[in-house]
Amino acid sequence: MVVSDHVHPFVYRAGFPQGLPAVDLVLAAGDLPGSYLEFLATTLPVPVVYVHGNHANEAVSEGEERVPPRGVIAAHGRVVTAAGLRIAGWGGVPRYRPDGPGQYTGAQARWGLGQLAWRARGGVDILLTHAPPSGPHAGSDYAHRGCEAIRRFMVRRRPRLVVHGHIHEYEGRKPDYTDPASGARVVNAYGYRVIELA
Repeated sequence: MVVSDHVHPFVYRAGFPQGLPAVDLVLAAGDLPGSYLEFLATTLPVPVVYVHGNHANEAVSEGEERVPPRGVIAAHGRVVTAAGLRIAGWGGVPRYRPDGPGQYTGAQARWGLGQLAWRARGGVDILLTHAPPSGPHAGSDYAHRGCEAIRRFMVRRRPRLVVHGHIHEYEGRKPDYTDPASGARVVNAYGYRVIELA
């Protein structure tokens, strides 16, 4: 199951996961409250792997402190193994204003994703990001543009699946596509979806 950007009422309810087909893994592609991530981890007996978005809402309150959500696997800048799959993670979005959280410059993306590609030199099955790669899923406005460094990572490490968030449906849902340079299937996780990894 993939989720991002929207606390979906089908998921966040007392009866969940009733009505959900069996899933092996949850991939959370950013901009989800930490309480929602913890809810997923406590209601589904599968790993929940996440990256942060650009709204800095993944932390949860514990008294006076804000702490990372519990029971989930943070993947930003790392390669993690869950449900028998190697997953590389990269959170945040290309910078679109000077003081926003969860944003990176082009140089930071090139450096960080270059380091991630080195960590993924044995190959990965999935690349989990918040921003989309440059290409068909990029938004039409500057804040939702794609990230070229993500696309370069795809070409170098050839994941079978790329899951991203950040692109809401106000422009209409963009269909999944296969990236011609890397062969990766690219999926927008907005809301929630259950997908199969071929």
